[in-house]
Amino acid sequence: MKRGEVYRVSRPPGNDPKQHRYFVVVSRDSLITSKFSTVICAPIFSQHDGLSTQVVVGIGEGLRHESSIHCDALMSLPKSLLTNYVGHLSQGKLHELKNALIAALALSDDDEWPG
Repeated sequence: MKRGEVYRVSRPPGNDPKQHRYFVVVSRDSLITSKFSTVICAPIFSQHDGLSTQVVVGIGEGLRHESSIHCDALMSLPKSLLTNYVGHLSQGKLHELKNALIAALALSDDDEWPG
């Protein structure tokens, strides 16, 4: 399992109405390879609103049609659910994902944190 890999998850957790949902792994490598049982993932939806927090993906990433990674809806998923590998993001899409995560979390190099 690596950052940028896409998996099809049966009966995703939460109130998801879908039988299956695609997710892309966004966790750092040290978490992925650790003993922790979960990783952070971003869900993929067929809807794309053109937001800076979304990345358009499709057939090139192993999906059936054009879809969108939604970085505003990050989830911690058990690694045990990520068994149905369908594809991975290209270097260009990984760069877009990084920018979408920066936008979603409002991060920048000059951020000051309270405390």
